[in-house]
Amino acid sequence: MVLLKRNHRWQSELSATELHNERLDMVVKALLQSNSESVLDLGCGTGQLLVRLAAEKQFQKIVGIDQSQEALAEARALLALPENAPGENRLSLYHASFTSFIEDIMVGFDAGAMVETIEHVAPQRLSAVEQTVFSCLRLKTVVVTTPNREFNALHGIPEGGFRHPDHRFEWTRAKFRSWAAGVARRNDYLIRFDDIGEFDPQHGTSTQMATFSRG
Repeated sequence: MVLLKRNHRWQSELSATELHNERLDMVVKALLQSNSESVLDLGCGTGQLLVRLAAEKQFQKIVGIDQSQEALAEARALLALPENAPGENRLSLYHASFTSFIEDIMVGFDAGAMVETIEHVAPQRLSAVEQTVFSCLRLKTVVVTTPNREFNALHGIPEGGFRHPDHRFEWTRAKFRSWAAGVARRNDYLIRFDDIGEFDPQHGTSTQMATFSRG
């Protein structure tokens, strides 16, 4: 079953930093509303979402994983974590990929977040993402954000261009909804869609978000 929710609103023009802050705030809000107590940040980067999660007492266990050792080093510095002490703390970091299931690290979480990460995965690896995140982990809630390609024109990006050189694709609203609905159907999730950022009647918003949930 697919549940759709559109959250359209006019805003003053947002800077990239303001948009990113709004994106992170909406992800945290969705995770709080899910009543999750443990969160796996899949592709945590430099730790900006982790900082917000750590500020919320509801989250008793928080783990971030990323493939980039450089990003993890920045996250450790931001979070003031010892470099070689991942294990038993409330907040931990690991060098890992969300396209591969690692039982010792990934099992036992209520929720997962993928914030502006899925577009960095080669399209032929999306089935591995689905298998790991939505099938193996059996998370009760998964929040995914990704750029809306249709909005790129308002960012001054030429047709066919991407927002970041490491992006492997950027989806239109219809394509994102089609992919997410398929994932939800195959893995027994309900799904809600929300828009993040200034809304344009033709192009939508800069960021699109899907919240997958199961009972």
